[in-house]
Amino acid sequence: MSNRLAREASPYLRQHADNPVDWYPWGEEALDKARREDKPIFLSVGYSACHWCHVMAHESFEDDQVAETLNKHFVSIKVDREERPDLDQIYMRAVHTLTGSGGWPMSVFLTPEGEPFFGGTYFPPEPRHGLPGFRALLLRIAELWAERRQDLERAGQQIVESIARPSAETYTDGLTIATVRASVQKLEADHDDRWGGWGPGPKFPQPMALKLLLRRNHAEGDSDALATAEIALEAMARGGIYDQLGGGFHRYAVDGRWLVPHFEKMLYDNAQLARVYLHAWQITGKPLYRAIAQETLDYMARDMRHPAGGFYSAQDADTEGQEGLYYVWTPDEVHDVLGDQAEAFMQAYPITQEGNFEGRNILTLSGSPEEREALAPQRARLHEARQQRVAPGLDDKVLAAWNGLALAAFAEAAVALQEPTYLEIARANAMFILDEMRAEDGRLLRVWKDGEVRLQGYLDDHAHVIDGLIALYQATFEPRWIQAAHELMDLVLAHFYDQTFYDTADDHEALIVRPQEIQDNAVPSGASMAALNLLRLARLFADEDYARYAESELRETQGLAARYPTSFGQWLVALDEALRDAMDLAITGDVNSPDTQALVAAARGYHPGRLIAVGPEGSLPILAERPMLDGQATAYVCRGHQCLPPVTDPRELLEQL
Repeated sequence: MSNRLAREASPYLRQHADNPVDWYPWGEEALDKARREDKPIFLSVGYSACHWCHVMAHESFEDDQVAETLNKHFVSIKVDREERPDLDQIYMRAVHTLTGSGGWPMSVFLTPEGEPFFGGTYFPPEPRHGLPGFRALLLRIAELWAERRQDLERAGQQIVESIARPSAETYTDGLTIATVRASVQKLEADHDDRWGGWGPGPKFPQPMALKLLLRRNHAEGDSDALATAEIALEAMARGGIYDQLGGGFHRYAVDGRWLVPHFEKMLYDNAQLARVYLHAWQITGKPLYRAIAQETLDYMARDMRHPAGGFYSAQDADTEGQEGLYYVWTPDEVHDVLGDQAEAFMQAYPITQEGNFEGRNILTLSGSPEEREALAPQRARLHEARQQRVAPGLDDKVLAAWNGLALAAFAEAAVALQEPTYLEIARANAMFILDEMRAEDGRLLRVWKDGEVRLQGYLDDHAHVIDGLIALYQATFEPRWIQAAHELMDLVLAHFYDQTFYDTADDHEALIVRPQEIQDNAVPSGASMAALNLLRLARLFADEDYARYAESELRETQGLAARYPTSFGQWLVALDEALRDAMDLAITGDVNSPDTQALVAAARGYHPGRLIAVGPEGSLPILAERPMLDGQATAYVCRGHQCLPPVTDPRELLEQL
């Protein structure tokens, strides 16, 4: 018998539709039942590609005795963290408060009013590694609820008070580039100088920190910043975290040298890393970085894209119940596909009888970039053979926020790589988001699945889509994209801003606290991306209020960013943008005319902090009172409040730039 989750659209919730647990989705039905029956709530939060979520489901949620205990003593609620980041954030903060750490699956026990009094992550079926057995834990909590309920309720109230309190940081009054420089020095000092990245295993790619290092190399010629980024970029490109056959990155490596990944693939990782590798290629000219960027984008276009234009969320780590089975190889399997070419391939991608992962081989590159390029046909044949295997599960919901990240990557790559197909993909994605994922008032909705769109959009949905629309305008100079970005930004300020940014809108469902995540995690926080967007739109639309909003947010986070640069990477990018000697280029003319295109071509390249606007005089505020000279397309270059004489010759424009 299926439970209520069978009616849900979320692939993660539907994975639990046949559990004997009497699951409820989050909503009034479940909360009313808990209040009416006076039962505590067991809240389980995860996502479809989460390996340990699958393990706990198989060990506990499919077990009849565990289900009987849950059904008797608790109201059980399942939440997809990707659909409900507000609930995930609130209760993850509670778990951190209770245990000092967190992760998924997240297991939290709540009062009928939603106040958390106990929590953790994965619990095994029997006591193991210092963790209690899950069923025994359930029985103990049920006993405490019956005998010491007031203590549990008091603990829940204290936790709510704790997570509702703002950070006690002391903030500096003014913005200073010294914060950015000190943060970069900390990243340089703390990184793994052999394998790149930060910390031992598990090791995450940290695309925002890498992006900051590349920006600072460009701004001040910081060769140490570039070297720090390149060690990680090279090691990841060669490691098992990168899918050497199909392109794209797995979520993270369990070790410190990028060898063994957790094999799930997330849209947000690949969108961000494609952009980082693109920038690294633009700076260094190294073909490997270009190849990784292009292969990652091609993977997203091939395996993660709905025909209507939206991008799917994730691919699972498991195949037929085994983690990574789809991706690993034995020598015999390689010989079967490549024949007499197998030995050369297995030299460049070391493959042994004993293997490097449970008796099989995760592919890693030890050969030179030239060997890699020469072996492209062999990789293609192995990839084709791999596609005959049972594929990992696909989470085919479309999330607005993550699609905004993908939109920005494809738009930027279309110009840098001169790839028209990428531009078509970016345009189709933008039209999909704006046509299919908006409410009547113009705000974005969070989730699209099988033609149905639902759930109010969060701050990160709006902020990441705005970032993507700005990138698409910079690629095409089509006014509709920047006007849409401007309209969305005004809606963000109207509904998500009240002295500071919140993650939920002012008319969102009331929760125990109004969530406000400032830390950058796997994706940039909505607030940090909103701050960067405000700085850019302030320049294009000559709106000083936008700049003031951004600078106010940056002042509030500058102290934290200086201390924890890997957790505030996007904030530091925004701070760098605010303090950089930014350059604005306004080109008045017909965007399709050859003279306009010649001026645009002179200004292209990797130039963080540079914004370009193109169109008729006055079509954007930045183009106001900037006429064409002698009927020719005319470029106006400004740095801050200082503008140079207008020019019509691309060579003169290059000299000014």
